[in-house]
Amino acid sequence: MENDNKSFWQRFAKLYSPIMEKSSSRLYRDICDRIRPNLNREMNVLELACGTGQLSYPLSGRVHLWEATDFSEAMIAEAKKNNTSRRLHFSVQDATALPYAPESFDAVVISNALHIMPHPEKALSEIRRVLKPGGALFAPTFIHGESTGFRLRVKLMEPAGFHTYHKWNAEEFMAFIARHGFEVIHQETLGGSLAPLSYLAARK
Repeated sequence: MENDNKSFWQRFAKLYSPIMEKSSSRLYRDICDRIRPNLNREMNVLELACGTGQLSYPLSGRVHLWEATDFSEAMIAEAKKNNTSRRLHFSVQDATALPYAPESFDAVVISNALHIMPHPEKALSEIRRVLKPGGALFAPTFIHGESTGFRLRVKLMEPAGFHTYHKWNAEEFMAFIARHGFEVIHQETLGGSLAPLSYLAARK
């Protein structure tokens, strides 16, 4: 299991939901608004790096099964606290070594994680393996910003144990996804200059 950044998320888990609600609720609503029309009741969806359920809860009601996973035990413990749905299941999993059979899922969601993985290509390989032919990948991901505020934000997080391993711009991120066996079907940049995000949808 890739443990890089894990200690940060373990320590941060109890604070994650209230901070995200205060600082990023609109951004996550925008992500949900773009993913939601692509979901239906017949779908089984895998979410990687689910955190405390910022996408899991608002989207899982649209599908047959939503399997939400994260490599942080503390994040999953927090996420489970409010779950009352039979459609939504949380578990601790390593995105680079998934336990699921090939072609198990109609769609995979991985939000704001690929850029903080030392080896995101391993996660993409696993995503391709577990996706059905023609399955969808939704990978909204923070991209590199040029503003002073963005650079200061990243610098302040590093002493706490948070590392950004890949500083893609939107074009570089699209090219990375395409190189690893996916057809990019939609991309747009969301968020402001402090935290620009590439909303990317692709197909296996």
